[in-house]
Amino acid sequence: MPVESIFPRLEALLPKVQKPIQYVGGELNSTVKDWDSADVRWALMYPDAYEVGLPNQGVAILYEILNELPGTLAERTYAVWPDLEALMRAEGVPQFTVDAHRPVRAFDVFGVSFSTELGYTNLLTALDLAGIPLRAADRGEDDPIVLAGGHAAFNPEPVADFLDAAVLGDGEQIAIAISEVVREWKAEGRPGGRDELLMRLAESGGVYVPKFYDVDYHPDGRIKRVAPNRPDVPWRVHKHTVMDLDEWPYPKKPLVPLAETVHERFSVEIFRGCTRGCRFCQAGMITRPVRERSITTIGAMVENGIKESGFNEVGLLSLSSADHSEIGDVAKGLADRYEGTNTSLSLPSTRVDAFNIDLANEFSRNGRRSGLTFAPEGGSERMRKVINKMVTEEDLIRTVTTAYSQGWRQVKLYFMCGLPTETDEDVLGIADLAKKVIKAGREATGSRDIRCTVSIGGFVPKPHTPFQWAGQADHETVDRRLKALRDALRGDKEYGRAIGYRYHDGKPSIVEGLLSRGDRRVGAVIRAVWEDGGRFDGWSEHFSYERWMAAAERCGVDVGWYTTREREENEVLPWDHLDAGLDREWLWQDWQDAVSGGEVEDCRWTPCYDCGVCPTMGTEIQIGPTGRKLLPLTVV
Repeated sequence: MPVESIFPRLEALLPKVQKPIQYVGGELNSTVKDWDSADVRWALMYPDAYEVGLPNQGVAILYEILNELPGTLAERTYAVWPDLEALMRAEGVPQFTVDAHRPVRAFDVFGVSFSTELGYTNLLTALDLAGIPLRAADRGEDDPIVLAGGHAAFNPEPVADFLDAAVLGDGEQIAIAISEVVREWKAEGRPGGRDELLMRLAESGGVYVPKFYDVDYHPDGRIKRVAPNRPDVPWRVHKHTVMDLDEWPYPKKPLVPLAETVHERFSVEIFRGCTRGCRFCQAGMITRPVRERSITTIGAMVENGIKESGFNEVGLLSLSSADHSEIGDVAKGLADRYEGTNTSLSLPSTRVDAFNIDLANEFSRNGRRSGLTFAPEGGSERMRKVINKMVTEEDLIRTVTTAYSQGWRQVKLYFMCGLPTETDEDVLGIADLAKKVIKAGREATGSRDIRCTVSIGGFVPKPHTPFQWAGQADHETVDRRLKALRDALRGDKEYGRAIGYRYHDGKPSIVEGLLSRGDRRVGAVIRAVWEDGGRFDGWSEHFSYERWMAAAERCGVDVGWYTTREREENEVLPWDHLDAGLDREWLWQDWQDAVSGGEVEDCRWTPCYDCGVCPTMGTEIQIGPTGRKLLPLTVV
């Protein structure tokens, strides 16, 4: 039976809200399929506002792949702002998709992609507006399977009560496999009900179903063990890894937003994974091994994406894009092809030791010379050794001097505060480094028209990294150090005015820390915050530290126990039964090496150092050079 659009009811509300255009759909390259033409139907959500969610690569890729499948449809939904939420509740309008404005509860699978844990309260809003019970245990036959993915799904335990299932790793292949399981179960007449479907998903070891695992605790609150409560459920759930990215050249038809979004460009992922070994970086650890797209596939994707979308900026994305083995040829080939057009190329934050001026010049050849961003992360040499960010002060000064001398006037430097073993002196070292950057730039150019922006984020220990055992710095310490750094920058008459300073205070990092390393007991806090009005916690104007602390106190949850407490080697961590491929003993040894200042090389170019991913996952590092050039070479 067709499902009716709720748009007639929604439309009457739109004149009363901010940015109504974000709810109307109809973007270029969006897809609306006939409801009855499909027997498996997905509602895909990025749990944030449209302007943040629409550019998300993960959702965009799954949206295309699923809609290409015969008998399958996928539509998108985003978090609605509080003004529309209030009106929807008053008028009985449910959570809807933006493509055909169908109610989310009518779909078979409600897939949510979590890039950050601060989107958890938005999930609860969407479930509640959709009429889907918040607790998975309370859902019936007519409710969709609520499935989580994304980086935060590598520890889904804090939201385990609200999820039916979670998927670790790359989604391209497993989304198709899940669709087939759902299709077969429905075709057979839904035998065994919801439980049977979840069992079929869990048996393979590729989908985590929290209800099939019991958690036992020691008297002191530590986890004793996490064990399956059904005989056919595996003890460990493994991540998914797409090995040939050239087989998955998505997005082919990028969505073109109607409303303003945070990224107005066509993005091509040029490789996946990173083996640099930065100890703080969860993304680098959980996406191993490195898998490069070939230069010819990159060229074809860029050409097709521009043609299909009309975007005039192309972002070449990865965790460290300048590390692609053929990045020089990629940059020159694309710059040659689009020279003289209005199409510009961009590279995200670049490692200091991977940057070269020839590369920068290729990316700015079409006249758009924006600022350069580098991420030393630590303010002192000692700190950078602790986090395995092997960048010396000389490397940084040499790189920025070259950039300034070649015509750049703005450099942005990104650091973290609150890193393990950090001292006040390490943070004040950021000020010294910034002053040296300005001094070098002035000397190289003979001009005082040189700018440097220092941007600082609070460090949060993440699962599946060597720092997963570390105690997090309390927010008072972080805020005190940030204030001292601000004073050191602003108080310098010679350089202070040339240095911009942006920072986030330490309180949001503590909440993120609670959610990133929490276990199932933290779910009660999330629900209490949501019931108290918590929404859009990733937005500073909506975030309330006091609300989170009050909720934790009401729920009997000790925030410090989850955040600032250092873990012992043998403590069972909430995510130990979820396998990112990394050997636990290797992670622990790397944590010990961090404390002693030991460094680890990039295993792309050195012998394997046994992190465990390749043999565990049956994978291998895939890098060029391929020896091929960007084709076709026709200049546009």
